[in-house]
Amino acid sequence: MAEPERVIIKGVTNEGRRFRPSDWAQRLATAVSQTGPGRRIVYHPKVRVATIDGVPSVVVVRSLQEEDPRLYGFLMGFARDNDLVTVEE
Repeated sequence: MAEPERVIIKGVTNEGRRFRPSDWAQRLATAVSQTGPGRRIVYHPKVRVATIDGVPSVVVVRSLQEEDPRLYGFLMGFARDNDLVTVEE
């Protein structure tokens, strides 16, 4: 079986409650972004916001774990600390 290519952090807790605030995914992606030309936000190329089955989510490319373990750990720690559902694909 192949290694999962990405991890999805879903905006729902393991108990089935919606995670608040509703813009949490955007905030998390922005927290790991940079400021580019014109003071525009440049999101990390391996972290993106998505809505999956109507649920705000953050998609993390799995190779980030090797390329930047601290950033990957921060994202997975956020999911763990907030009891969010994570899905490996």
